[in-house]
Amino acid sequence: MSDNKRPETMERITTPELANAFIDEEIAKLRAQIGEGKVLLALSGGVDSSVVAAMLIKAVGKQLTCIHVNHGLMRKGESEEVIRVFGEELGANLIYVDATDRFLDKLAGVSDPETKRKIIGGEFIRVFEEESKKLSGIAFLGQGTIYPDILESDGIKAHHNVGGLPEDVEFELVEPLKFLFKDEVRVVGKALGLPDSMVYRQPFPGPGLGVRCPGAITRDRLSALREADAILREEFEKAGLMGKVWQYFTVVPDFKSTGIKGGKRSFEWPCIIRAVNTKDAMTATIERVDWDVLERITDRITHEVDGINRVLYDLTPKPTGTIEYE
Repeated sequence: MSDNKRPETMERITTPELANAFIDEEIAKLRAQIGEGKVLLALSGGVDSSVVAAMLIKAVGKQLTCIHVNHGLMRKGESEEVIRVFGEELGANLIYVDATDRFLDKLAGVSDPETKRKIIGGEFIRVFEEESKKLSGIAFLGQGTIYPDILESDGIKAHHNVGGLPEDVEFELVEPLKFLFKDEVRVVGKALGLPDSMVYRQPFPGPGLGVRCPGAITRDRLSALREADAILREEFEKAGLMGKVWQYFTVVPDFKSTGIKGGKRSFEWPCIIRAVNTKDAMTATIERVDWDVLERITDRITHEVDGINRVLYDLTPKPTGTIEYE
């Protein structure tokens, strides 16, 4: 059997009992693999890397070092949650790098989507590389590889949370989740005691809010996008949509329209809401959100977020649209 093929006898992890059994088995394997060695993990705050971090903390404790790079394109409160959960509650060796200015300065004036992605991905690799070179004795690299990654890309997770490796260093990979599907990872995360906000976090692209801020990213438009997104997530949770809708987010495009705010003419951005359901991300349908919910979100965004005077709801399925905007 291939090392990258899920065992046919492996039972689907659907209950806390099965999750705990899996955790016990994997912790034993991790301790046997790592021994007294040191492990490095790029911790994005997404569910996969978070579950790997929690497992490695249980298995080898302070032998693990996590690096969390804030590229300035995170959703509201995400980096703070990583610091709180892993740095304070779980006591991990956590290196936090606020590289916001570094990333946004590199992105200034860049409007081409692919160029933006390359800048974000390349800069992340450089930051991670710089930080990892400050450490000594690292022999292992933890990765949040899950089974769909193996099926799609021969086991190499090409997201930004993998980070870059120093060219002169070879790490042995540590991939405790590589035979799990996303729903199983969430069950394991719950069993490990991670908060729901982390376990059930929605898919989030490596370039983060950069792909939801079309055109050249500016700090004021990015700030408006982040605040609008936080309101959308809060109101969807209140309405019971958090676990019902596969993915929902806001987009703030790079154009303005006339409106009226505070009894005066305004010339500000629109905010686009996108809420889609899908099984495989190849096609997607639009969630029919209750009108009262949309009205409440619209009222909050237009009155609480500086720079936005309109809210639009995207009705485009995939195809013809894609899920993200860039």
